[in-house]
Amino acid sequence: MELSGVWAAAPADEALRRSLPDPDLDDRSWSTLPVPGHWRSSPEFSRQDEPVLYRRRFEAPRPPAGRRSWLTLEGVFYQSGVWVDGSYLGDTEGYFFPHTFEVTRPLDERTEHLVAVEVACPRPRDLTAKRALTGVFQHWDSLDPDWNPGGLWRPVRLSETGPVRIARLRVLCSEASPERAVLDVRAVLDAAGPGQVGLRTTVGPLTGPDSQQDPQTEHLLEHPVAAGENRVGWRVVLEHPRLWWPHALGDQPLYLVTVEAGLDGGARSSDESAHEAASDRRSVEVGLRQLRFRRWTLTVNGERLFLKGSNQGPTRMQLGEATAEEIGRDVSLARSAGLDLLRVHGHVSRPELYAAADRAGLLLWQDLPLQWGYARVVRREAARQAREAVDLLGHHPSIAVWCGHNEPFALALEPGAGLQGGARLIARFVAAQELPTYNRTILDASVKRALERADPTRPVIAHSGVLPHPGSGGTDSHLYFGWYLGRTADLGPALAAFPRLARFPTEFGAQAVPESDDFMEPERWPHLDWARLGRTHGLQRDRFDRHVAPAGHDSYRAWKVATQAYQADLIRHHVETLRRLKYRPTGGFCQFCLGDGHPAVSWSVLDHLRVPKAGYHALAAACAPVIVVADRLAPAYTPGQPVVAQVHVVSDLRHPLSGATVTARLSGPGLERHWKWSGPIPADECVRVGAVRAEAPACPGPLTLELELEAGEVRASNRYSSAVASE
Repeated sequence: MELSGVWAAAPADEALRRSLPDPDLDDRSWSTLPVPGHWRSSPEFSRQDEPVLYRRRFEAPRPPAGRRSWLTLEGVFYQSGVWVDGSYLGDTEGYFFPHTFEVTRPLDERTEHLVAVEVACPRPRDLTAKRALTGVFQHWDSLDPDWNPGGLWRPVRLSETGPVRIARLRVLCSEASPERAVLDVRAVLDAAGPGQVGLRTTVGPLTGPDSQQDPQTEHLLEHPVAAGENRVGWRVVLEHPRLWWPHALGDQPLYLVTVEAGLDGGARSSDESAHEAASDRRSVEVGLRQLRFRRWTLTVNGERLFLKGSNQGPTRMQLGEATAEEIGRDVSLARSAGLDLLRVHGHVSRPELYAAADRAGLLLWQDLPLQWGYARVVRREAARQAREAVDLLGHHPSIAVWCGHNEPFALALEPGAGLQGGARLIARFVAAQELPTYNRTILDASVKRALERADPTRPVIAHSGVLPHPGSGGTDSHLYFGWYLGRTADLGPALAAFPRLARFPTEFGAQAVPESDDFMEPERWPHLDWARLGRTHGLQRDRFDRHVAPAGHDSYRAWKVATQAYQADLIRHHVETLRRLKYRPTGGFCQFCLGDGHPAVSWSVLDHLRVPKAGYHALAAACAPVIVVADRLAPAYTPGQPVVAQVHVVSDLRHPLSGATVTARLSGPGLERHWKWSGPIPADECVRVGAVRAEAPACPGPLTLELELEAGEVRASNRYSSAVASE
């Protein structure tokens, strides 16, 4: 039974708290809230930070003899206490996974019922020592810091089982090859009493070419159980399976794994009576593939893959109110840009995202909801939620990497502030990177250990964005050259000096003004409400003043276009630089960020309505399967100055390109030079094909380098602009 819909709701106070569970309490004068939803979306609760009381009356028939009833809250932001018919069921903590309570006794006593929930999502008082594991939802410079995600944000349901319930089901693919695949299955069985349980596991094809010809695999197991929780593990072997691949490497066949549990021999065979006799049944979809992450290079089923990716925050800040189409659209837009990887940044998303990624062959780097600084008391809860994440998502073939904590630095960063704070903030930031800290050294080690124990089939990264330091074992890099650090062109020299920074950058980019910009109030130009745009919409005025100053443009439109052009140029330069370092040492990258979750001036290349900025097109062009690139030209040359640029071809194709021809044309005032090179381009490689060498002409004016690649039906082109300045 679905209990979603309209619930009575009221702000909590001490008197209402005491009477909340009472079925006789008259709540007809209360406000209402939709479930699923977030209370801040309702005008009556638009400024609510204190707990909110929810009540829902419903009718349900008494459960048949021998059957058990369960109340499941699919998602609560962030903590709650739960009552049914005046009886306390328990409390919950954690927003992204379901919480279930047995309600057999109250449902057996009457047919009219009341479920009451007190939901709390307290605003963090100390941003350097947060206590709620809500990730980016309560501390991020790309969401409104005054937003509160509190509420029953996922559906609420009643369900029924027999004496044995499958409380948890974890399915992991531990081995996959064309000859055989192995699924490790672990279940927690909640039994009403002792007995013998029959567990029947079936694995059958769900999607993909020739799925109807794929035989169904069946595994039978009998296991004794005691009253209460029982943990059972077993393996299912599939002969000659069809493997799941990222979209760049192959197809995405999926299998349906169904586990049925029955007492005293139930679910022992495949006949219809056994299905009907099952005490409980759970199903998940899986893809069969093998992952290895060595020296920051991923191999899938033995094939290496250079990962071109982007970060993605919540599809909408009000994630519970996003449509399935909106969530799936982010996956489609990522794939349309030529991306192989989407980093689910600092949060766990809705089930629709993972299902869409499975079907699209888009790999996911999954962060836990840990962002910046946390209090010491959260360590045990963080490890527990890491295990919950594996139980919830471990069966998805699209998830390629677990990451415990994004930027584990105890800094009170606010939207719009950037890295303001002078030398003291910078010194603290560097110290947090290099010296032992509670968050990085203790908390993250516990989370990493919990993930590795729960899921030994995937790579686990303790934290993201930490510079190399003693005992780190290496991590990814956040390289904001051209925004927080120096100039865009500084990236190449920095990576040449410190090659470890190039292994896997997962954040780089620049902010740009979006196309959907009514919230900017452009008619006020140049007197925009800079304080509001910084606080609520993330605009970093000090960074814009450094790189694309508003004062340098005559109109709002001109400034907006300039910000997008700057972002696009930076993304193009960074991606081309990293792709030229393919496997030597770069294993991939994630640009920051794909799409906004609310109206913002951010690093995203798609705004909150998914209208693309110029940066989206630049990202797609730079992530094409085959690109021809050159060294970045200097902003300007003086007459007679050498113009030198190395030319490379990068191919992600799985087959070589024979008979490839690359031509280069350098033109300027009184200058016209041509170069041509021919030869094979190996599969999945970066090849240096030659160099452009010339002298800048004597006359000032524009200078342009144009590149063309032809190899059979494969075409690629590129263009670089500079200028010759007067002496």
